[in-house]
Amino acid sequence: MNVKKLFPVISLAAVLWSCGGQDKLQIAPVEVDVYEIKPQPVQIYKEFVGQTFGSKDIAIRARVAGYLEGIHFKEGRYVKKGKLLYTIESQPFEEAVAARMSEVAEAKTRLAKAESDLNRYRPLAEQNAVSKSDLDAAQANYDAAGAVLEAAQANLRAAQINLSYTRVKSPISGLIGKTRAKVGDFVGQEPNPVILNTVSKIDTILVQFFITESQYLSLAKEARQELEAIANGKRAPREGTIELILADGSHFPHLGYFDFIDRGVDPTTGAILVQASFPNPEAVLRPGQFARVRIKAVEDENAIIVPQRSVMELQGRYRVYVVSDGKVELRRIHLGDRYHNFYLVEEGLQPGEKIIYEGLQKVRPGVEVSTKTVDVPLIKQEQ
Repeated sequence: MNVKKLFPVISLAAVLWSCGGQDKLQIAPVEVDVYEIKPQPVQIYKEFVGQTFGSKDIAIRARVAGYLEGIHFKEGRYVKKGKLLYTIESQPFEEAVAARMSEVAEAKTRLAKAESDLNRYRPLAEQNAVSKSDLDAAQANYDAAGAVLEAAQANLRAAQINLSYTRVKSPISGLIGKTRAKVGDFVGQEPNPVILNTVSKIDTILVQFFITESQYLSLAKEARQELEAIANGKRAPREGTIELILADGSHFPHLGYFDFIDRGVDPTTGAILVQASFPNPEAVLRPGQFARVRIKAVEDENAIIVPQRSVMELQGRYRVYVVSDGKVELRRIHLGDRYHNFYLVEEGLQPGEKIIYEGLQKVRPGVEVSTKTVDVPLIKQEQ
């Protein structure tokens, strides 16, 4: 037998004997990097896409049909309440008023004659110079003439109202848009524009957006309590806490607050409408814009967070490897919202515990490990 080939075997046996004879070969602990749980302040925001509206958006309509004769404002400018905006051809309505005035005059004449006849019949009836039926007929004619006069006067008022509709005035003070009809257009009925324009009050802008049912249950609870308190007159609205991010990425300088949550969830979409109000003194915002509403969803001064790469997910359950007394333990945790490159932990971990950050593939429950604590930087991401 070749002695050179037996030498490594003899050497290994000698080493094993020197380390304990019949004892098993000891395996060195696995080296892993761990992250120590430390409570820290966390603020988590949610963003939703919303659309802006004026505090009042009033449609200007042609309430009578006719040809548009005049436009008396400058498009895109502010108009005062009662400002004349449009005039519609008035001749047909003036003729109607004149005809109704004639009917009123005729009805007054008939009433005067009926009253005269009644006054003449009454003393004669007392003297039995005329029959009771003649007096009753005179009374009936007088009553009928009075009713005819009232009907004629009502028709006159209606004609005068229609005539007033030919002068379209602004119902509020606000910003008026581009006219949808030109001079000479026949307006007031389809297919030509029935809505001539829109006047918006924009000193306060309303932003409407939708949130899901689950978001409503967690996010809108505080807002719902606030709205109920305001409705009951218990306190005034608090200062704004809602941010608005415009289409160019800039932040609107004024904060808003909740002022409306719809009565129910839309069963077709599973979403609920929410509205927030924003002061708009510089008139930067206009109705119809799209913007992102940014709401603080979570604020915790002592939050437990873990790096995302330390979390393992299997069938909707989340676990981490916890190192305790030098050994690995697999523990289930309940996660909250995502916080940049971390997760917010609602249940399962305590401050001071250490979880494996690097080396997950090298360990299993019960394995002894050698640890090195590392700092994991917070990498800000869009939430």
